[in-house]
Amino acid sequence: MQKLSSLSIFFPCYNEEDNVERVTRSAVDAAPGFADRFEVILVNDGSKDRTGQIAEELAKEIPQVRAVHNDPNLGYGGAVRRGLIEAKMEWIFFTDGDGQFDINEMPKLIDLLDRCDFSVGYRLKRADPFLRLVNAYCWGVLVRTLFGLKVRDIDCAFKLLPKSLIDAIELRSDGALISTELLAKAKYRSLRIAEVGVHHYPRTAGQQTGANLKVILKAFRELFRLRKHIRGEGTLNTDRPS
Repeated sequence: MQKLSSLSIFFPCYNEEDNVERVTRSAVDAAPGFADRFEVILVNDGSKDRTGQIAEELAKEIPQVRAVHNDPNLGYGGAVRRGLIEAKMEWIFFTDGDGQFDINEMPKLIDLLDRCDFSVGYRLKRADPFLRLVNAYCWGVLVRTLFGLKVRDIDCAFKLLPKSLIDAIELRSDGALISTELLAKAKYRSLRIAEVGVHHYPRTAGQQTGANLKVILKAFRELFRLRKHIRGEGTLNTDRPS
């Protein structure tokens, strides 16, 4: 694996007081093996527990760590957008703050960059309840059909992308559609996208919010508006960011 010149790692976190320190220290320990320069950004999305306080303590202790806060809560998409905007390095990697992915698998993404511009993980075996798996499958089929995406696990929170893409686009999604928007806008800008399998582990602390009915309904409301917007934008933006 060839090291990246610089890397921003960020974690969107909502009520992850039992996970945020563990995932942060894991990232700080692993990152020197991935990049010559790095930063770790903790996006506290209006948490009601001690997530924000712990993030601030970690930022004071570790020079490479920054804590940013959404107040009020902006939803998963809002947290991801904040992390992408805050990132300063040439490459951006993000995964969720719940610890269900192993950051030490990031070399799999880096190794794809000799044949792609945007590398994404797909969950080899998704560690979620059955109903959530069914919902995710149906959602994935719908989204791939609407946006013509040839990505098997669109919402997998294990992605490595160029900062130049974020500088070139405007992201609008506040909810679960953020990954769809990212990938669709990358596609319309002719970026090459490649996938690799990564492991997905059961959540050991905290509570999932993605299967919340309110979250699901919001995603469907946004879906067709986003399709119209992206298709229109795609006819104007066909150049690949350098």
